[in-house]
Amino acid sequence: MILVTGGTGLVGAHLLFKLAESGHSIKAIHRKGSNLERVEKIFGYYHEASADLFKTIEWIEADINDIPALEVAFLGVTQVYHAAALISFNPRDSKKLQKTNIEGTANIVNLCIDNSVEKLCYASTIGAIGKSAHSNHASENTPWTPQEANVYGLSKHAAEMEVWRGSQEGLPVVMVNPGVIIGPGFWDSGSGALFTTAQNTYGFYPPGGTGFISVHDVVDMMYGLMESNNKNERFIAVAKNWTYQKILTEITLELGIKPPKRRLKFWQLEIGRWFDWTKDLFFRNGRTITKSHIKSLKNRQIFDNGKISSALDFEFRPIQDEIRFCCQKFKEEHS
Repeated sequence: MILVTGGTGLVGAHLLFKLAESGHSIKAIHRKGSNLERVEKIFGYYHEASADLFKTIEWIEADINDIPALEVAFLGVTQVYHAAALISFNPRDSKKLQKTNIEGTANIVNLCIDNSVEKLCYASTIGAIGKSAHSNHASENTPWTPQEANVYGLSKHAAEMEVWRGSQEGLPVVMVNPGVIIGPGFWDSGSGALFTTAQNTYGFYPPGGTGFISVHDVVDMMYGLMESNNKNERFIAVAKNWTYQKILTEITLELGIKPPKRRLKFWQLEIGRWFDWTKDLFFRNGRTITKSHIKSLKNRQIFDNGKISSALDFEFRPIQDEIRFCCQKFKEEHS
């Protein structure tokens, strides 16, 4: 029996589809009021009998900080995929990030140990990878430097420490550190907002860039690592190191929109950060531009994906194919 946390998110929904299609017995926890219909919609992107596949999942209402509910969910479980997380870059959310990402992960690790789970897979982020120096590629072994990390990256790094603690206590673990994950169905959050931004045809693109990867590649890595003999290792999950101009150009071309041509200046970003801070001060609607964001734009990071390629003989999907599929679904749902 496999347990999945975060099954109502982009990675979790696609992971559940892969596991269900492969015939596994699955439990998935979800919070009260979470959108299970969106998960079933994701299934419908890829399978004609999506409703039947969706029904094979045993859904359990539980929060990752609700120990009694988690104890019920863990009964009979042999493998755990932990993809649940709070994603926020707003410094005001630091306590919420600690509660969900750090304490919640500690709870999952402890229950894995208590229930003699055979293996745990944790979905982290490249935000928890150390910063490379002198234009070198960042790898899984690049030293961690918290000084330039945002609050989300800090919380995920601390969550990784809980996972490594579990490995020291005898729990076999594997970990993936994805870049920006490209996938369909979640247009109002995360990387899905790229498609909404591209559709609005602002004509601007931010400087810098980062690592990008298809959601299917992330899921295939997680599944492959769990089925392999690899343990107590983490793996960067990045297919391409692209600029933001490149990714927005690829998306706008697929949407039939004029690509952005004007590069945002850093002084414009600083002004935007000030307005963003002021807006959050009065309306408490969350920060979208922070100092750490601008620092990351100034110091572009290049990520090395060689480790996962060697470990699983892994071949990455073309990002353009994933963008094409996402744009097709985006246009169908925003006609």
